[in-house]
Amino acid sequence: MPIVTILLIPLLASAATLAVRRQRPMEYLHVAAAAAMFLAALDVGAGVLRDGSVSWADGFLYADPLSALVLALTAFAYLMCAPYAVGYLRRDASDGVLSENGSENGNGAEARLRTYYTLTPLFGFAMMLVPVSNNLGVMWVAVEGTALASIFLVTFYGRRTSLEAAWKYAILGGVGLSMALFGTVLAYYSAHRVTGGDSLAALNWSVLVTRASQFDPTVMRMAFIFALLGYGTKAGIAPMHTWKPDAYSEAPAPIAALMATGVLNCALYALARFYVLAARCLGPGFASHLLILFGLLTVGIAVPFILVQRSYRRLLAYSTIDNGGIMVLSLGFGGALGPLAMLLHMTFHSVTKPLLFFCAGNAQQHTGGDALRKNSGGLMHALPISAPMLVLGTLAITGTPPFSLFQSEFLVLRAGFAAGQSGAAALFVAFLVAIFCGLFLHIAGMVFGPRGNGSRGDGNRWSTYPVIGLAVIVVLMGFWLPAPVTALVNRAAGILAVQP
Repeated sequence: MPIVTILLIPLLASAATLAVRRQRPMEYLHVAAAAAMFLAALDVGAGVLRDGSVSWADGFLYADPLSALVLALTAFAYLMCAPYAVGYLRRDASDGVLSENGSENGNGAEARLRTYYTLTPLFGFAMMLVPVSNNLGVMWVAVEGTALASIFLVTFYGRRTSLEAAWKYAILGGVGLSMALFGTVLAYYSAHRVTGGDSLAALNWSVLVTRASQFDPTVMRMAFIFALLGYGTKAGIAPMHTWKPDAYSEAPAPIAALMATGVLNCALYALARFYVLAARCLGPGFASHLLILFGLLTVGIAVPFILVQRSYRRLLAYSTIDNGGIMVLSLGFGGALGPLAMLLHMTFHSVTKPLLFFCAGNAQQHTGGDALRKNSGGLMHALPISAPMLVLGTLAITGTPPFSLFQSEFLVLRAGFAAGQSGAAALFVAFLVAIFCGLFLHIAGMVFGPRGNGSRGDGNRWSTYPVIGLAVIVVLMGFWLPAPVTALVNRAAGILAVQP
């Protein structure tokens, strides 16, 4: 039942929030639901490590090691964002930000808080449904659900720029998901003669993967192209990435952190499932070449925007685009090392990126804006906890040794050479060096600038303790990865490793 429980918890939390009248119970309910979801995800992971897979309702819900890993990472990010959101929204409420553009009867802040604590569990439900959906059609619906919930959260502050960002997100996301739906239909058509196609089970991944070698290769080729473009849009793969900087800079910081981790993981998970089907049907060469092309393009296109960026929230968005490209590139390198490097990078990124968004959110609330060159210098003097942790997170996310992302990026490089893609590996290294220089230059100027005239202090403990906790985990993961996580990563990599 844990696989069902993890879906019921956010639905019940959202419904209960509607019945709660005061702010404090809403906050405690939100944090308690996040903790319960994480414990349920751990339970699913334990079941998968013990039995190989878990399922419910004749395989309608299904979790293998790849599902369990994505589920655990998403639940962890959700857990970290929950207490931080309490402190972040309390600070917004005390500063009057939630009352701006509010309703005429003066309850704008209360209405916005209720909106956040009602919609965010629905957002979490959709993210949890993606990895446990055995049926590719249901998985597509779940990915669409993440878009619907997050669009309204992007408009949370009701500013003109928020509405513009949500509109761009809706349009581009809608086009992308339409292509993903078309890819799903084509995958069903390519397999219908083999599976029979007369029941919902004909679209179950656990059924399709065992018979993928018998699919219609021409139709499967088109199915993968549409899935790559569709789910690639959701993951922010270039050139379908343009919605990300706007959405990440306008959404509340905890929602931006969830979009940069949970939503990215879910989109790449869906893409990886299609990659396995295409590789088993066509051989790994066709899908791998496309993934390498789009992965390199994504990492490369992030470079100039990071170098010239003037907003640190948008800077983090381009950093997420870069890391999404790294994971796609690694999957494209294939072999035994490529999928392993991808999943390790996903694991480390899911822990590190929320730390950066939390520090950026604290800085934005302190300075009143997210400009890199105006009123942002000297954060080390103003934010004694968030500022040094922002530097630590920047070093970690750029793969500086001994932080964990150095290990995954080095493994990506090894996978590239093992696949005979020396040119792509060399470009990858050049892009990483440029991104490191750009990110560190911007963050160092922001943190170590001259002392400002503002007050000193990181805010309340709700928005400070998650920063400290994540920083400790980021440092520890550079030297030690828990054995169950290592086992899940290795087994999940085995699912994605399709040999020629």
